[in-house]
Amino acid sequence: MNVEELVRDSLRELAGEQASARPGFADRVLAVRRRRRTRRMTSVAVVTAAVVGVAVAVPLLDSGKNDVRPADVVEKSEVNAHPDQSPPRELISVGNTALAAYYVPRTIKHSAEQAERVRDYWLLDQSTGRYVKTAKWSYVAVAPGMKTAAVLERNLPASRIGLLDLVTGKVYRWIPVDHKVAGLSFSRDGLKLVATTYGENPDALVRMEGAPDGWDQKQPSSRTGFYVFDVVSGKGSWSEVKLDSNDDTGGFLNARQDFALSPDGRHVWAGNPMGEVGKQFYDLKGAEVAVPANQKYLQWYVDAWQSPSGNLVAGDFAGKKWKTSSWVIDARFGRKTEVRGQQLLAWVGDTSLIAWDMAKDGKNEFHQQLVQVTIGSDKTVPLSGFRKGNDGDAGRWEPVFAER
Repeated sequence: MNVEELVRDSLRELAGEQASARPGFADRVLAVRRRRRTRRMTSVAVVTAAVVGVAVAVPLLDSGKNDVRPADVVEKSEVNAHPDQSPPRELISVGNTALAAYYVPRTIKHSAEQAERVRDYWLLDQSTGRYVKTAKWSYVAVAPGMKTAAVLERNLPASRIGLLDLVTGKVYRWIPVDHKVAGLSFSRDGLKLVATTYGENPDALVRMEGAPDGWDQKQPSSRTGFYVFDVVSGKGSWSEVKLDSNDDTGGFLNARQDFALSPDGRHVWAGNPMGEVGKQFYDLKGAEVAVPANQKYLQWYVDAWQSPSGNLVAGDFAGKKWKTSSWVIDARFGRKTEVRGQQLLAWVGDTSLIAWDMAKDGKNEFHQQLVQVTIGSDKTVPLSGFRKGNDGDAGRWEPVFAER
């Protein structure tokens, strides 16, 4: 048995014995593996013990001053805000949640009748705390821990997935695929990667009269299924998910309707715009299952999804107590609490979130900035400057959050 197999088996045994690993677990394992390449190992057992020890042994003392956890495990509480910057140039973060990247969509016209919507990404350079543009990637998903990103090259759908070291800026592994991929998403613990497969580019556009900019998504969707990969080994399997005109979608999906791991990592799920419950869940081998009870309030178009504890779900627009507000929903009982914020984007612990919110005058719903909101408070903390233009206009940036 080689080192890689021993590490992987150890992690799987731990998974069966302990609670879910905190976000960034896979990144810490991968970091150990990458460092191992540069120096000779004296014992497989020593390496395995070191990996498990770093990832799991986090003794806690009563005093915060005596907290002996590794630096990448200790909870962060500071706020890094730049309300004068839009798009941001410097790190934006609240506690353990950071703006790991952002992208600006733009439309490339290929002919009078065909076009494509592409993303230009800016990734956080963690050595300088500034966002740096990259032209290499068409799609970027950042793993918890912010040491690794999964990337796709420019032409979609892609025939391989890259695992990018965010410290060195280099791809340390390519994962070839038999079914081409156009969407990526990590599990909350970073141990799994789900990749959505498509027969054609889901971001292709066709000329459409009446569309805001004259272009609309191509139909029908060419989505074919999903892969689930083990991030440590790079191994995975593909599951076909057919688009059935007789099911409750009526054969309709958005051209891009990506899969993701459920918040607890046990299932793969995706939005179902025409379906009765608005979403579909599958086991990791591709068999459709009932929506889990504690995830029945998840809405695929609300980016924040479920809180770290799993007790709360981010809901859509409320607008009752405040002009711009959203619901936070009890995951078990469905009780709703109103919180400030126009669109809930990412959780910061279980009581606070990062959201888009518009200016206080409320005159333009698209004049938005990133803010921190807190359950039970009517205050917001500005984090970025305001986006300009209306939805779909050139230059409007979209955030990519990850837990540090």
